[in-house]
Amino acid sequence: MSSYKIIDHKYDVLVVGAGGAGLRAAVGLSESGLKTACISKVFPTRSHTAAAQGGISAALGNAGEDDWRWHMYDTVKGSDWLGDQDCIEYLCKEAPRAVIELEHYGVPFSRTKDGKIYQRAFGGMTKNYGNEPIQRTCAAADRTGHAILHTLYGQALKHKTEFFIEYFALDLLMKKGECKGVLAWNLNDGTIHRFRSHITILATGGYGKIYYSATAAHTCTGDGNGMVLRAGLPLQDMEFVQFHPTGLYGIGCLISEAVRGEGGFLVNSKDERFMEKYAPTAKDLASRDVVSRSMAIEINEGRGIGENKDHLYLHIDHIDPKIIETRLPGISESVETFVNRDVTKEAIPVVPTVHYNMGGIPTNYKAEVLTSNGDDKIVSGLMAVGETACVSVHGANRLGSNSLIDLVVFGKAAAKRATELVKPNSTHEEIAKSETEKSLERFDKLRNGNGSNKTSELRLLMQKIMQSKCAVFRTEKTLKEGVSEIKRSYEGMQSILVKDKSLIYNTDLVETLEFDNLIRQAITTLESAYQRKESRGAHAREDYPNRNDENYMKHTLSWHDGKEVKINYRPVNLSTLTNDVQTFPPKERVY
Repeated sequence: MSSYKIIDHKYDVLVVGAGGAGLRAAVGLSESGLKTACISKVFPTRSHTAAAQGGISAALGNAGEDDWRWHMYDTVKGSDWLGDQDCIEYLCKEAPRAVIELEHYGVPFSRTKDGKIYQRAFGGMTKNYGNEPIQRTCAAADRTGHAILHTLYGQALKHKTEFFIEYFALDLLMKKGECKGVLAWNLNDGTIHRFRSHITILATGGYGKIYYSATAAHTCTGDGNGMVLRAGLPLQDMEFVQFHPTGLYGIGCLISEAVRGEGGFLVNSKDERFMEKYAPTAKDLASRDVVSRSMAIEINEGRGIGENKDHLYLHIDHIDPKIIETRLPGISESVETFVNRDVTKEAIPVVPTVHYNMGGIPTNYKAEVLTSNGDDKIVSGLMAVGETACVSVHGANRLGSNSLIDLVVFGKAAAKRATELVKPNSTHEEIAKSETEKSLERFDKLRNGNGSNKTSELRLLMQKIMQSKCAVFRTEKTLKEGVSEIKRSYEGMQSILVKDKSLIYNTDLVETLEFDNLIRQAITTLESAYQRKESRGAHAREDYPNRNDENYMKHTLSWHDGKEVKINYRPVNLSTLTNDVQTFPPKERVY
């Protein structure tokens, strides 16, 4: 038995994570009168939603005629037909209402001359079912995520959400396959807390830091995904990792797609606008996976820029400086800060960089978590929203600006479903001591690790393997090597060294716990990618260059029991939710 004193809490609903999805869920729950707690390992306004620059998609029609069905078509096509069309219908139909709601909450959107929400062009967003580009992405300059995050935090405080800030969620507390809450560690005073809740909503974000070069912050470690795997539940579509075309070369900092939406364009070492070759219609505003692969081909064929010919240039120096100052101020500042360039006079050095995870915890459009052993089954008491979830609206590739709308639409959907399921102040079931003890044993084992392997070295090994073996282009050989090599990083945890044994702001232990989550996700990502023998969206196999709908029009489910990965599949839902729109049947995806 552990010696920790456990501090107990009881709530109707518990939200884990305070980014855009978690906060939107918390606002909806608190508004409805449910006793709601939100725990976060960082201060809420430091959550990674703040890094989202370009905008949030919704068919408002402020820049010309638009229709949510066109948005749905673009999202289905962008997903390379791996997105579930009932969920995509729900997302796109709810999007305009969700954005207007944000405006009423106080998000300071940029404005058109007649006072409407400003909308810019983004990759893959079209009108008339792909016939011409459209401005659908609502923006607050190039700091849209920052504006949404701060506004939602204010709303959550207004509606009396109770926050537990700088608490690290350790594990889900399960009882007979149902989630009853979460065990967490308070970094501020070292205490252990047991949060009991009728519903737990995971909103812990993506796992970009399994890679060496990523636009993700150091905190993007997919902790909810790690907890789900340890609870014996599967993750879905982990092989689909989005490389953003324009990460700042040598830094990894995101250069928003908004730059190309405002008229920016890419060139190679011959000063050619090469995207015209790969996407004759959409050009620089093709979907992200298409642009990233095109850039990789240019570099691989020797047309890269610089001493090592390993990056390309993004030009906005032809755009009116006043427009840059008004619509892209954050980008200008980042480029000047990190690479000392003036974007009004010089090109921006860029390279494809890991940016977003389409995979995550499988859910339905109500945000309820699913598990599958042949038939989909709802995991009682557990929901997931945001990048940690796989609804799946993004399928094999997410369109730019569809992430922020995903957060607010499904954050709200989770709150709506929870209010239907939970009776306020109803009695909580007892949780077996063994559940708490199991989690604390893992915590103690890592905390008291006295081996020879540093967390930072194991993490770097993992990141280098992922970067080289599971990159923009993949092959049977590289993936098979990756599946084998990643085991070294995982097995290294058996002899891990944590020098700091304290319980207060122990960042050494925090990073070790985060690594335990990351490495499980890296293993399932590699194994899922190895098993999918086709190219679809962000998953590009050089040895299987074509999409194979006959064998792989299905979601990958992956379990990790601490020793090995188990892979299974579930069908893609091609049926729509209502009769308001017809199914979009699979066809060749070209831009």
